[in-house]
Amino acid sequence: MGFLNNIFGKKENKKDDVQDFWNWFIKNEQIFFQIVKSGEQIDQNFFSKLSPKIDALRKELYFLTGMYDDETAELVVTPDGVIKNIAFVEQLIASAPSLPRWKFTALKPAIADMEKFKIKMYGFSFDIKDMFFYPVQHKYQPDEVDIVIVHPNYTEENKANIAHGIEIFLDNYIGELNSIIAIDNLNVTSTDLAAEELIPLIKLKDYLIWREKEFVEKYTDLRHNTSDDTYTAFEGILENELPILAIINTTLLDWDGKASHPWIVTLKISYDGTATNGMPDQETYDLMDKFEGELMNNLPADIGFLHIGRETADNLREIYLACKEFRKISMTVDQLIEQYKEKLQIDYSIYKDKYWKSFERFYTQID
Repeated sequence: MGFLNNIFGKKENKKDDVQDFWNWFIKNEQIFFQIVKSGEQIDQNFFSKLSPKIDALRKELYFLTGMYDDETAELVVTPDGVIKNIAFVEQLIASAPSLPRWKFTALKPAIADMEKFKIKMYGFSFDIKDMFFYPVQHKYQPDEVDIVIVHPNYTEENKANIAHGIEIFLDNYIGELNSIIAIDNLNVTSTDLAAEELIPLIKLKDYLIWREKEFVEKYTDLRHNTSDDTYTAFEGILENELPILAIINTTLLDWDGKASHPWIVTLKISYDGTATNGMPDQETYDLMDKFEGELMNNLPADIGFLHIGRETADNLREIYLACKEFRKISMTVDQLIEQYKEKLQIDYSIYKDKYWKSFERFYTQID
């Protein structure tokens, strides 16, 4: 792709019909193609029209465009690392029309010939021939894929810029989806500060394929039987002197197969607990319990969804789940949020945490 543009901005969480979006695009595709092919005023003549249409479909969606070849323009829609939006982007592109002058792509793809590819950002060059990597091994967390990238210009002063450039580079090298799925932790350093033997970065893809194969073979069929699990109630006082209550599946926290369910989902339900010491009133409590019950009925443990527990305090309830994959749960949660949007204020996030470090505060209390 010769010319790329990326539009970022505040998004509205409005629903719109995907088919209407594609019908609109079809009506304008000839004009859009000529704009992209010319490479002139793309922001003004293409992105300024596309952006509000994308906004109407879902928040935090972004896009890139450029010429895929001499006669084909490409439109890439990306969640830019927001995991809960990946399934929606894939569905959006799956429903795209077949247009002879256009290629539609979900998430930033890997570039075929990385030997000829380089990025220049913040005054630095990111070239696969000049960078190296090494993995960090963790004795007690052996499935963690912890990678350190070595860049020749790295210093503590330019760490943030180098790290951002490397993230963009990896999206192009192994593809955006693989960057999210295959790497658990990513750090950057210099040659002088490297703690292990340096490996040419061109070998990173093969290393990640090997680690993923090893992981899949180990965990694909692993499930946790929740029928005999025990839930423990925790009580405490926040710094603002409001009470906090948690109900946690402590049997699950002791499970040694956590890495098989590496995706953590945190749902946040906001409510007005001003008159009830930060806690929900009975009507809200019952409504939140109903929502949680429907959530778990739609996401049973035997197909890879585990209910870790919930925490309630200071006008907020958080519900925690662990999953084998993130697509079904994002679609299910989206549907339930839509159903309850007039009754509950709900938001959620999905992130990877193979060893459930997010819940270490409960381990201490269990001990």
